Amino acid sequence: MSGPADIDFLRATNARHIWHPMADPKIFSGNPPTVLERGEGVYVYDIDGRRYLDCMASLWNVNVGHNRPEVNAAITEQLSRLAYYSSFNGYSNPPSIALSDYLIRRLEPEGMVRVLYSSGGSDAVDTAFKLARQFWKLEGQAERTKILSLKYGYHGLHYGGASANGTPSFRRAYEPLIPGFFQVDSPYLYRNPWTSDPEELGRICAEQLDREIQYQGPDTVAAFIAEPVQGAGGLIVPPDNYWPLVREVCDKHDVLLIADEVITGFGRTGHWFGARGWGVKPDIMTLAKGINSGYVPLGATVVNERIARAWDRDHPLAAIMHGYTYSGHPLACAAALACQKIVEEEDLPGNAARMGEYFLGKLRGLQEKHAVIGDVRGRGLMMALEMVKDRDTREPFGPQDSFGPRLIKAMAARGAIARWLGGKLAFSPPLIITREQVDEAVAIVDDALAEVKP
Repeated sequence: MSGPADIDFLRATNARHIWHPMADPKIFSGNPPTVLERGEGVYVYDIDGRRYLDCMASLWNVNVGHNRPEVNAAITEQLSRLAYYSSFNGYSNPPSIALSDYLIRRLEPEGMVRVLYSSGGSDAVDTAFKLARQFWKLEGQAERTKILSLKYGYHGLHYGGASANGTPSFRRAYEPLIPGFFQVDSPYLYRNPWTSDPEELGRICAEQLDREIQYQGPDTVAAFIAEPVQGAGGLIVPPDNYWPLVREVCDKHDVLLIADEVITGFGRTGHWFGARGWGVKPDIMTLAKGINSGYVPLGATVVNERIARAWDRDHPLAAIMHGYTYSGHPLACAAALACQKIVEEEDLPGNAARMGEYFLGKLRGLQEKHAVIGDVRGRGLMMALEMVKDRDTREPFGPQDSFGPRLIKAMAARGAIARWLGGKLAFSPPLIITREQVDEAVAIVDDALAEVKP
């Protein structure tokens, strides 16, 4: 759209008909959303031409940046051939086949062998839960149905994922949720009741998972799911020993380990996959977001050889009675192939590691200037400032405090978009970000913190 008449229409109609995610609809009645109309690299532009540094890569996902000609061309070429056809009833398409081959080769270190496509991360998580429960039925252990997860964990908003979520704000309005889901404590170094030693905390939290499995009965537990780095729940980076210890606990009780790599996959943490950064091989992995940088919605659930073998036997429940209309969507898979070529050729995991280290150092410099910053943490290009009312007591900001929204607004006025996550200012920019753009982001945060007071 272009021209004053079109802009007038957008302003007049904005927030009139749409309910926006993750917000009370009343918020937008007097404060309509910013209307973004185009993007370029790490920047997006609104209908008035104002430029914003996208410090969240939209929603942790536009890893290769906005408006990449290579991705646009791949989508356009596929559009001229076959825009869409269902993967049901014995049909397939070239991009979905090519992408499946690419994913399995890329995931060879984890031993993944099969892919089931979906439309996004929430789909991929629910698929993982279904496959885990079906696996145990095929294995003759039908009572293994329970799913364990972490407090502060985030696994999407379908009923399965919401049941596994460990943050009350994502659950309360929709309870009761699905039975059979249980949470254990996260390895949250800044806020835990036990220790300030990372290694000790990793052991404590792994032992708690061990005890919970024993309490529930190992023969009733299907799987444990966790994000390698927790995202929407507060960007919690686990101690280095945590994931290897979790793998040991799951092996001890023969519990499946599901790595929710929706955010962390494809370079976000400075490694191709988050769990790989700790040398851990999950049984099931959920993928989305960075798989094709959000150009066309796509998710995938991948399983290892042990899981896949269960479907080789004759069994009345062996049919996978699960799938989505847009599973293996040709345009989405074509976009993914183009995105992954960029990730490889430009070494975006490596850039995420380098720029993440630089970004984190600059944010730690802000902590020395602003007493409201209680903690600075991150891994790769996933970072957060945890804000506190009092650094000595670590008193957090509550849901009704206006500090966070005012800070986000002040940053937007200066030309940067970040996200407030219940007391944490989160950053997750496109993986193509440069040192100069990191400096730009940090300067904006600095200025905004100088203006906005608790």
